[in-house]
Amino acid sequence: DGTVCAAHSNQQRDGKGTGIKASDAMVASLCSKCHHELDNGKDLSKDERREIWELAHRLTIKHFIEHDMLVVK
Repeated sequence: DGTVCAAHSNQQRDGKGTGIKASDAMVASLCSKCHHELDNGKDLSKDERREIWELAHRLTIKHFIEHDMLVVK
């Protein structure tokens, strides 16, 4: 839909806690509809949500590196 949101990880291992967002390093670029579905939707299991977010995170980091938006030293 043309939107891009930084969807933070919802995993405790990534720093997520009650009232605490995960680090900004742990984001996936998603449209607002997909971000909402991962955070609040009822159509996906917890495992499906995690798998989708992890794939999106890997693709986001790959995109950032390949487009010189993130430089690894």
